[in-house]
Amino acid sequence: MEKGMPPAALANSNSSTMNVSFAHLHFAGGYLPSDSKDWRSTVPALLVAVCLVGSVGNLCVVGVLLRGARKGKPSLIHSLILNLSLADLSLLLFSAPVRATAYSRGVWDLGWFVCKSSDWFIHTCMAAKSLTIVAVAKVCCAHARDPAGQVSTHSCTIWSVLGAIWAVACLLPLPEWFFSTTRHHAGVEMCLVAVPAVAREFMSVFGKLYPLLVFCLPSLFASFYFWRAYGQCRKRGTKPQNLRDQMRSRQLTLMLLSVAVTSALLWLPEWVAWLWTWHLKAGGPAPPQGFIALSQLLMFSISSANPLIFLVASEEFREGREGLWKWVISKKRPTASVSQETPAGDSQAFPDSVPASPASIPERGETGSPSSGRGKADKAEIPTLPDVEQFWHERDSAPCVQDSDPAPWEHDDQETGDRGK
Repeated sequence: MEKGMPPAALANSNSSTMNVSFAHLHFAGGYLPSDSKDWRSTVPALLVAVCLVGSVGNLCVVGVLLRGARKGKPSLIHSLILNLSLADLSLLLFSAPVRATAYSRGVWDLGWFVCKSSDWFIHTCMAAKSLTIVAVAKVCCAHARDPAGQVSTHSCTIWSVLGAIWAVACLLPLPEWFFSTTRHHAGVEMCLVAVPAVAREFMSVFGKLYPLLVFCLPSLFASFYFWRAYGQCRKRGTKPQNLRDQMRSRQLTLMLLSVAVTSALLWLPEWVAWLWTWHLKAGGPAPPQGFIALSQLLMFSISSANPLIFLVASEEFREGREGLWKWVISKKRPTASVSQETPAGDSQAFPDSVPASPASIPERGETGSPSSGRGKADKAEIPTLPDVEQFWHERDSAPCVQDSDPAPWEHDDQETGDRGK
């Protein structure tokens, strides 16, 4: 390296021979030396935009699912959709910023560990998403056979399925972890896949089997399950309840099918670039840098498209989104104080706690609340004595005196004395 010249400037100074000299190298970690400064600024800007939009959408989906899980038992299909959104969030929050930084630099200055784990982490999350779509398709097919059936799934079963998905997803891209490392080439620090001569045959087989296991076979199985589920949804039920359940099942099937098709189409260019890079022959044309960057951008855009499909195509998610928004707004507002409520001294605030006065007992033929009906029923069942009826009639004739007198019991004694005389 020339003295006083930064590595990025040195990489840009060899713009005429960069593509030729680096054509045989297998870059890793998102490192892609480019001659164009505009390209090194456009791709990171697009990645940041995808990251922001996708993060907001996936956080909304996760919030809706977690809020719904608190109200009832978690279902397997909701748990799988939650797993899909968490994988998307992991890609957008951890991998997309690394790729944006790597694209904007002319050298690799993110360290050895990031170089070694970057591709492995991305393909782990993508493999987990692919296997989750297969599991979702199978559960959707079972639900389409019996839409009205409420199948309760034990939490241990849900954790077992999710654990198996992530265990397989972590193991499949392990060779990328082993052979990704940092190397100096032409005086510039780079992140490369350095395969020794002993493991070249193994890595050649890995380059063919990995797309088959992660992309081709899962897409085939998911298509089969969705095809069967859609066939079940087309059958019409005779009862209105069965018809409503079948319409909801059909909507769920179409939503999940849209997610699977969108993921497959946006992921396909990345696998074309993968096979081209891993099976590049000596002297053969290398994949264009623009195509590699575009394929990576489309792969990350899957994480922004999935939550958009969930929140737009599903009525349940739309209602959950509105409920989540109202819940967030209510949490921001201060709670109502006690002074804003009805005062405790108001007799209308607590009608049940105020003893009923004799004057409030309804007369015969009077219509009113259900309590008046109960009063009339009591009158019909219990006969009223003449003395008691005369007593209430005298109290009703002068209610103001009775009510305003602070010691009504004294008048009761005087009336009793007068009657005794």
